[in-house]
Parts: sequence; structure tokens; C-alpha cells
Amino acid sequence: MALRDRLPRHLFSQRGWGLLAAGAVCLLSAQIMGRRDLLSLSVLLIVLPLVSLAGIRLLKPRFQVYREFNPSPVETSAATTVRLAVARTGYGGGRAIMEERLPPRFGESPAFHFPARSAKGGTSRYEYHLRSTKRGQYLIGPVTAEFTDPFGLSLHRRSIDDGDTLTVTPAAVELPVTGLAGARGNDGITATRTRANPSDDDVMTREYRPGDPMRRVHWAATAHHGALMVRQEESVTTPEATIILDQRFAAFSGGHGSGFGGNAAVDGHEMITSGTFEWAVVAAISICTHLSERNYALRLLDPRGEPAFLRSPSAPEPESEEFSGVSGLQSIAESLAAIQLSGPHHAARDHGGQDAGPAVFDDHLMDKLSAHRMRGPLIAVLGRISPSEARALAPAAGYGANAFAIIVSERPADSEDSLEALRRGGWRAVAVPTSVPVPDAWAHFDQGGAAPATAAADVRRGAGVGR
Repeated sequence: MALRDRLPRHLFSQRGWGLLAAGAVCLLSAQIMGRRDLLSLSVLLIVLPLVSLAGIRLLKPRFQVYREFNPSPVETSAATTVRLAVARTGYGGGRAIMEERLPPRFGESPAFHFPARSAKGGTSRYEYHLRSTKRGQYLIGPVTAEFTDPFGLSLHRRSIDDGDTLTVTPAAVELPVTGLAGARGNDGITATRTRANPSDDDVMTREYRPGDPMRRVHWAATAHHGALMVRQEESVTTPEATIILDQRFAAFSGGHGSGFGGNAAVDGHEMITSGTFEWAVVAAISICTHLSERNYALRLLDPRGEPAFLRSPSAPEPESEEFSGVSGLQSIAESLAAIQLSGPHHAARDHGGQDAGPAVFDDHLMDKLSAHRMRGPLIAVLGRISPSEARALAPAAGYGANAFAIIVSERPADSEDSLEALRRGGWRAVAVPTSVPVPDAWAHFDQGGAAPATAAADVRRGAGVGR
């Protein structure tokens, strides 16, 4: 290795080290030959780099960095464009070499010179692209700048901003249209007409809203209520779908091919996840997208009946459990970006063994489901569940217009007893490995004979429960 490669590059440039070396040689020569002029020259050669180093450390140039992601957030495997704008706001001049620090999964960090050749108004603009195949939240930046003094003798490297968080959401896959909507129709709209020509005795009324035609004003009801009332000849309701997203460590850990791995989170730690849980996350966003496109309002819960995203660091509103419209779907996608497995890091026992974590599929969940009884389908995306857990969840089918359960496991054969318990309660249930595409698992619910014809509407809480 060359000597110059051994020298620390964060203090002096090659020119600075050269002056220091020349000063040392002159100082040695002055001692040997007794020449005062060489001594003066050596002092000058040594002091000049040191003074420049002190100056660049004391008079730190100041910058303002603006970073924009387009799109933000971005889906997995899709590219986002990062636009940087860097402007000098303090004293100092000269050029600097800047580098945008990136997580290792994005490859080599981009470097650029400041000011840029195309700089306008004192602001330099840069652009590059990023793509991630894994969901998560990633810290992009900070920008580090390496400054030099006007003589090019000393160097100083420091961060000039704090970086920004890029959220990578799971990408939904298109699902086939099934009979999930039941009597409500696949368009997700339930229209109930009271009468073609309602009479004054049984007409439904509501308060006047801006834009209602005056011909629909119900004058008798207006006089009775003391406020302008209009006929409500057609009541249009938006159906609701409830999704139970399992996120227990014990349900997705262990077993053959669980595939534990991590995605770098914003704090530098890895998310606790697995191959089966990643499949469940993709299934969840795909189902939510499928239903949202059909005008369903969505409720997402965890197996304990709590908001599904209560522990997700990327959730815009962790305590929210109801979502609707495009904004609601976007909130779900962002919440799923950094969701990870939670709970005890060992499996709970079955058949009377001691439970390793909080109770699941209990009365708290049932109370949440009963509050929205029969307003739409109930869908559960589950990891491995024991037969006793399946028997506890089975009565929940009575609270949905339809009930569907997908168990993702690398060993579906081990879930036969759990599937049977769910089907007896009225669920259409299937167990699939991660090798089965999500659309195929979804299409299973429309295959002939895939689920028993057990009616779920009359199942009561507690019926058939065995622990």
C-alpha cells in the first residue's frame, strides 16, 4: 500500500500532506546545516496547513437541504425518484464533494460535486432513483459534505442534514372477483327503496342538505321538526368488511421454511418478520384494495380485537381501525409498510397448556365484531392457529354476512383440525403455503365444494367453543 493511502484523508488533502512533509524535510535540513532560512521555510510549510485546518473547522459552511421522493410512499419493486436541492446559507466558498448516505440494500451511495454546473440562484439540484424489493421504512441520507479550504490543503467532512424517511409499502396483487359480496352485490352498494310512491304516512325523511332539490321537501315533517326536512325515498348504505390480521410471533415463527429475515427499519434495526408473514401482509393489502375498489368501508383488527396497526411504527394513525375511500386505503398501505410480528417469541401451548401470551379470539374481539353485526363480510388472514384457538374464533362467523379465513403455513396439513373447527362454525376456510399465489388462495372461496354449507347467521358466541 502506498504511503499516501495510509494517511488519514479527513484532515489534509494530498497537497496539505505534501506541504507538511516538505516542512519536516526543511526542518531536518535546517538542523543539520544550521540554515536559519530553511528553518523559517519549514515553519511556514508546517503552519500553513495547520492554520487552514483550524479555519475550516471554525468557519463551518452552512447548507440547507431539501429532499423530495416521487412517488412517496412507494410500492415494493417500484422506482421512486429522489430530488435533492442543496443551497449554501452561511459563510464560506469553494467546492465540496457531497455524498447521500443510503441503506446497504440500495447499493452504492451517490456522490456529486457542489456547486453543480447547472446551479441557479445559489442552489444546486440533483436527482437519482431508488428501488426496493422489501417493504419497510428506510432512512435516506443524511448528505455528508467534504469541504476544503481555498488553498486546497485541509479537509473537513460532516453531515449537513438529518435525512428523510422513505416508506416502502407492500404492493397489492389483483384478486379475482368472487361471490364474497353475497346479497349485497359485487359493486359493494346496497340500495333499499322504501316505496316507488311513498305516502305521507310512512315516508322516510331526513334534514335538508345543500344541493337537495326543493321538490323533495316534506312540508309536514318540516312543520313538525321545525327544520327543513326532505323525503328520503332511497337509502344507500355502504357495506363494511372486517379484516382480522394475525401478527403474532408464535403464529408465523418456526416450522420448516419459515424464512426469518429482516428489513432495515428507520432506526437501523431489522423488522421481525418471516416468509409466511410477508405472504399475509401481501394478502391483506390485496384484499383491502379489492374491497375498497368495490366501495367497501374497511375495519382492521388484530386477534385480540385491538386496532390492527396499533404497534406499527409506520401507521399514520395507529389507534384507527376504520378506513374508507382512497385516503383510507393509502393509510392501510402505509401502516403495513413497517408492521412486524409481535408478542412472545415462543409458541403458545395447546390442549390445556399454559398460554404464552395475551388471550386471542376472546370476548373483546367478539364484542368488536358484534357492534358491526351483519354489515358485510368477515375475513381473517391467519398464521398457524391451534384447534382450541380455531374453536374460539369459530362463532365469530355469525357476525358477518360471510366469513372467510386464510391460514398461511408451510405445512398446511398440520392445520386440518383447525380448518375443520372453523368450518363447523360457518367459515369458509383454507390453508395454503407461501408457494400458492394470493389470487389462487382467494379464488378458492368460489370453487365448488370448497366450503361446507353450514349457515353462520345463527351461530352464537360461545357455541361450540372448547378450550
